Amino acid sequence: MVKKRLTEQEERLMELVSLGYNNKEIGERMYISTHSVKSYLAVILKKLGAVNRTQATYIAFKNNLIPKNLDRD
Repeated sequence: MVKKRLTEQEERLMELVSLGYNNKEIGERMYISTHSVKSYLAVILKKLGAVNRTQATYIAFKNNLIPKNLDRD
């Protein structure tokens, strides 16, 4: 069960995580620093009750927080 909803920025970041982008690539695509990516991920993990980004992706998909038909550019 999801503890809290994700913001639009957090949802976008999770979409990129689910597509397999690393922190540097996510930062470049979202125009934020790698440090900010790590901070966002920490908040997302807490909100979703996940222990890592793989589990967070699973929870996000399961709870329809991110689309299931994403394509990596």
